Amino acid sequence: MILDKIITLALEEDLSLGDITSDTMFTPDNQAKAVIRAKEDLVLCGVEIARSVFHAVDETLQLTVLKKDGDAVQKGEPVLEITGRTLSILKAERTALNFMQRLSGIATASRQFAAIGQKYGVMIVDTRKTQPGLRRLDKYAVRTGGCRNHRISLADSVMIKDNHIVAAGSIAKAVAKIKNTIGHTPKIEVETTNLDEVREALQAGADIIMLDNMTPEQIVRCKAEINGRAIIEVSGGVNAQNLESYCRVRPDVISMGALTHSVPAKDLSLKIVQYIR
Repeated sequence: MILDKIITLALEEDLSLGDITSDTMFTPDNQAKAVIRAKEDLVLCGVEIARSVFHAVDETLQLTVLKKDGDAVQKGEPVLEITGRTLSILKAERTALNFMQRLSGIATASRQFAAIGQKYGVMIVDTRKTQPGLRRLDKYAVRTGGCRNHRISLADSVMIKDNHIVAAGSIAKAVAKIKNTIGHTPKIEVETTNLDEVREALQAGADIIMLDNMTPEQIVRCKAEINGRAIIEVSGGVNAQNLESYCRVRPDVISMGALTHSVPAKDLSLKIVQYIR
């Protein structure tokens, strides 16, 4: 299972050579209780992944989930309690927090962006600009926050981008090659950068036209040209500061690399609150 591989690799970064501090200070008989709390307001994501991390280190640990993925959590609220071997809690602490902090950051941003999109009836989706090796987790966090996923892998849909077009010779040739090879069933998306390319994509029979790195004013002109003949996706340069200005022109979809490639992690911490023995 891919999650098991991700967790194993993450734990190896910390534990492949042991934990010199904790192994020196504690024995397997020492027991404690710890609590993970939010240190700022956030949309929580990664609780079940954290649970898997703790159990990968020590399946005897007892965990109580206080908040679930997707919950809006306020600063200071507890989200997870862990009871068991002190050694195991300390060894799993940083890996569990790293997952929760990154994924909660993405989910929080996703919740904010989704609310803006819903106001204008625009679907907000992510891209493949994800942390290498963590794409499925990043995209899970996007869904947890309320936005939608674009492609997970290159096999998921046909998307003819700028380098495909250059290598094929033109938009028309690229679309024809796809249609002649894989038939009529898959939808074909074409990336365009100006009105002439939009017209060429329409003529070639594109089902989805991506308007890449265009201003809202350019999008309005292209939207009038498309006139319902294809789904309109806006992408490139969209961020938290300008998202609403792009939503106002009401494309069908806005894809945002900013959902995953540069979202700041949210702050959570683990504290031992009871040393049992």
